[in-house]
Amino acid sequence: MPTLAQLLQPIHELNVDLMLVIYLVAIAAEAMSGALAAGRRNMDIFGVAVIAFVTALGGGTIRDVILGHYPIGWTQHPGYVYLVICAGLLTTLLARYMHHLHRIFLVLDAMGLIAFSLIGCTIALELNYPTIVVIMSGMLTGISGGILRDVLCNQVPVVFRRELYASVSLAVCVLFLSLRALGIDMNLNTIICFTGGLALRLLAIQLGWKLPTFSYHQRWE
Repeated sequence: MPTLAQLLQPIHELNVDLMLVIYLVAIAAEAMSGALAAGRRNMDIFGVAVIAFVTALGGGTIRDVILGHYPIGWTQHPGYVYLVICAGLLTTLLARYMHHLHRIFLVLDAMGLIAFSLIGCTIALELNYPTIVVIMSGMLTGISGGILRDVLCNQVPVVFRRELYASVSLAVCVLFLSLRALGIDMNLNTIICFTGGLALRLLAIQLGWKLPTFSYHQRWE
């Protein structure tokens, strides 16, 4: 009779491989979104490469610096740097066709948000940070790259003004920690959170779910 650990081994191997693939797809997709944002601001090729890099790897870099998690991830995996810069530069050649791939980009971006959030939580847990810091670590990893992209491109960050985005990251982080507290296997937990978070983000896009907005205009008398 196989043990529980043996039964879960295929899930463990699938989860590790799947998360790595999703991470690589996510940073490439984020790099391309950064390149498109740079193109809308008429930046040169160097600007495109910088914005692509910041968008894809900026969130993880900020997380590692804040948590004191050294060495920073991409410094140990230079292949990630090559991947995001090449993806950004490739975008300059494919930009005219990007509108046909809009829906695919939305899905890839959602996958990236969830994957980055889960990775951020996992790293903070490994460093034994308290719960609130773990949640913030996940959210920083998930949304900081997009915030940096928009700030450098001189626009209000998308995460603060469109469909549920940062809120999805928060929900995923809370669900991940809740299931962990209930003793759910880490790999099964990751799969549940990834599936649930992806569904929530895509529903928010499809149905236009948003948080209440605050509008204030000073009236001088």
